[in-house]
Amino acid sequence: MSGIEAQSLIAELAVRARAASARLAGMTGAAKSQALIAGAQAIRADSDSIAAANAEDMAAGEANGLSAALLDRLRLDAGRIEAMAAGVVAVARLADPVGTVIERVDRPNGLILTRVRIPIGVIGIVYESRPNVTADAGALCFMSGNAAILRGGSEAIRSNRAIHAALARGLGDLADAIQLVQVTDRAAVGAMLRAEGAIDMIVPRGGKSLVARVQAEARVPVLAHLDGINHVFIHAAADPDMARSIALNAKMRRTGICGAAETLLIDSAFADPAPILKALADSGCELRGGEDIRGIEPRTLPATCEDWDTEYLDAILAVKRVDGLEAAMAHIAAHGSHHTDAIVTEDAAAAERFLAEVDSAIVLWNASTQFADGGEFGLGAEIGISTGRLHARGPVALEGLTTYKWVVRGTGQVRP
Repeated sequence: MSGIEAQSLIAELAVRARAASARLAGMTGAAKSQALIAGAQAIRADSDSIAAANAEDMAAGEANGLSAALLDRLRLDAGRIEAMAAGVVAVARLADPVGTVIERVDRPNGLILTRVRIPIGVIGIVYESRPNVTADAGALCFMSGNAAILRGGSEAIRSNRAIHAALARGLGDLADAIQLVQVTDRAAVGAMLRAEGAIDMIVPRGGKSLVARVQAEARVPVLAHLDGINHVFIHAAADPDMARSIALNAKMRRTGICGAAETLLIDSAFADPAPILKALADSGCELRGGEDIRGIEPRTLPATCEDWDTEYLDAILAVKRVDGLEAAMAHIAAHGSHHTDAIVTEDAAAAERFLAEVDSAIVLWNASTQFADGGEFGLGAEIGISTGRLHARGPVALEGLTTYKWVVRGTGQVRP
């Protein structure tokens, strides 16, 4: 596909999306909810065809040498398809943010000013591997009054087409509100990134190379998302059983998600790290650390400087001993990605310092980093986890997909 052809394709989708976004902006929350529930029912009805399409993607991925982590992200079994449909229903049942009054100001001159939530407009989502994003992102954009243009990775094209076809059938004459770029040519991504005025915001979901390309090339505002180089810090005052449980879950529950822990920091004053390291190694996790860690758990491999800055998305964990809270926070500041970081401790003062001073979108005390998920936050689903400081941070759901306008009501006032 030539650049001109790609621009023409995206322009056509954007025109239809803009018209759909205008319709959505005037719809009630109940009407949007009803349409999404119909979309979820269509996904359930088409579960066999979605599974068959995914099986083709999985076979192609295995033949093309996709990693185990990427294959796990790509896989859709019956449980995941049902969870995807249930996620759409959960979004449909959330309160509609559009029209919410954020602030009201009554001026001495009688003017009444309100700051009101409104949709952003047309949102482009560029993502890799996970076909469930087709449903999650589409539903979140729809419920927040935005039209979506979705461009998934080529490795999931069959799955994405099947999911989108079901959603579109369920939405009926509102189908243009959730559109899928049906081609896998990379020129289409470039055309989306350059679609100033046609697309209002781009959301990248994927690996470092995708996010870097989007941030470097986009002329459209980008919702920032960086790798999840996430840490679990086991403080000197941590409960040993809790520390073992959290470390194991944070790394091994699902290694291919952005909330997975990638570095384990252990306070040098923590009494006995051996059971924690043994449990991780016994679970099949490859540990990488210095001589001190290898002396505790002999199956540990030597760590390199790159290990502290790597999002593995695999059963690999960098491990380091640090001298207390200050050293742990310094390591996170130097090597983290401002995504998700956790402290395990019974010392409330140490925990509150960690929560206040670690500059990450999500910080946790005595909880697994795997809770870095919009559904776990009660948001229904998420379009991504933003690590930026402007507009939205952390799991971005309905509220993060809105902006606002000021509405001024008067009785004939003129400015002196």
